[in-house]
Parts: sequence; structure tokens; C-alpha cells
Amino acid sequence: MTQPFACIHPDAKIAENVVIEPFCVIEKNVTIGAGTHIGPNVTIYENTVIGENCRIFPGAVVGAIPQDLKFKGEQTYTIIGNNTTLRECVTVHRGTASKGKTVIGDNCLVMAYCHVAHDCHLNNNIIMSNATQLAGEVVVDDFVVIGGGTLVHQFTHIGKHVMVQGGSRINKDIPPYIIAAREPISYAGVNSIGLRRRGFSNEQIQNVQDMYRMIFQSDMNVSQAVEAIETSFPATPERDEVILFVRNSPRGILKGYSR
Repeated sequence: MTQPFACIHPDAKIAENVVIEPFCVIEKNVTIGAGTHIGPNVTIYENTVIGENCRIFPGAVVGAIPQDLKFKGEQTYTIIGNNTTLRECVTVHRGTASKGKTVIGDNCLVMAYCHVAHDCHLNNNIIMSNATQLAGEVVVDDFVVIGGGTLVHQFTHIGKHVMVQGGSRINKDIPPYIIAAREPISYAGVNSIGLRRRGFSNEQIQNVQDMYRMIFQSDMNVSQAVEAIETSFPATPERDEVILFVRNSPRGILKGYSR
């Protein structure tokens, strides 16, 4: 259902059962999948793909040109997955020549007044609480929960199953499975409740806790701890995820908690 007061470019590709409410603007080369609901006063700029069964609430702006001054009008994209919700006044900017696209995956909830900058890549099942701001080229892995009012520095990587305290300032990579909190942002334990809710066994959680004790609570530096983890723990998806994340972190990971 499309309201007569919506402004939709004739080249936009919109599935038959999409709902578009009054005063929306949808530009050329936009694709909107089946079952999606676009609330009033939403603007969707060109070269945007929105998946199936999404909900976009009033005032959201999707696919606007980036605020990166290096952007010169190149052909770039914004991609939103299936079953994702963008609440009121969310802004998502399209990519630059650096990555070519900004991506938000499936089953994500991006709450009111959040910003997702150019070339960010959000994977699946992510929750961004109100007024969280992601700078350019941030990567957020699956099942991350970010508390409200969090500021994330450009190029930062947040690993799988991380929970971030609201109001945090993130300027280092955050490895998977942990809670990140305090000021400055620090390791605050393993996200054991979140892992248990997602089907991790007690043994898996214990192994993750033991690995992070070696990284953050031993006398070893990070490189030594990773080597020790590789030799001391049996090969598991969790072990390999931690090792690869830490070794491939160009920014370096956050610090351990010190009293």
C-alpha cells in the first residue's frame, strides 16, 4: 500500500505488499523487499537496497551521501538485510570508494537517533541502543549489543557476542564474547549470560573465561598470551575466533580492568 502523498521515483523497485506511509521520499535505484513497512517522513536515497520484512520508523534517512570529505560522488550503495528495524530518526550513510557500500545485516534493531556512517559493516542480530554513533568503516560482528549513547571511533572492530556498556567511548577493538565497560573502555568480564542464552555450554563459557584470564589477568603481554592460548587450549571455534581477532587487530584491543 502506497499513500498518495509519498514521492516515489518511477525507477524504484518496490514489492507489491510493501507499505509506504505519507510524505516519504524514495529516490531512483532503490529496491524494497516484500513485507517491509516504511513509516511517514522517511527518506530513502538512491542506490539503496532494503530487504524483506523490515520496519523503518518516521524520520529515518537511509542512503544519504557520506560526510567523508573524500567522497567525490562515486557510485556507492547502502544495503539493509531482512527483518531489520530502524527506529525514529536513524541515519545510515552510503559507502565511499574505500569499501563501496554500507551494510546492516539481518535481524538487527537500530534504535532511535543512531547513526551508521559510511562503509560500516554490521553483521546479523545486532542491537544498537538509542543515540549510538558509529563513525566510518566500523565493523560490528554478530549478536553484539551496544548500550545507548555509545560513541565508536572510525575503523574500530567489535567482535561477536560483545556487550558494550551504555555511554561508552570506544577507540580500541573489542574482542569477541566479552563485556566492555568503564572509562576508559576496558575488559569487564565474559558475556556469560548472553552466551548461555545463545546456546553456549558451561564448558565453552569456562574455556572463554580461561582464555581471557590469560590475556587480561596474567603477567603475559597480549602476544605472549595468544601464543599460550594456541598451545594450551584444544582447537575450538571459540579459541580460533579469539586468536584470529586479536592477531588481526590493527588498532589493538582494549585494556584489561585495573583497580
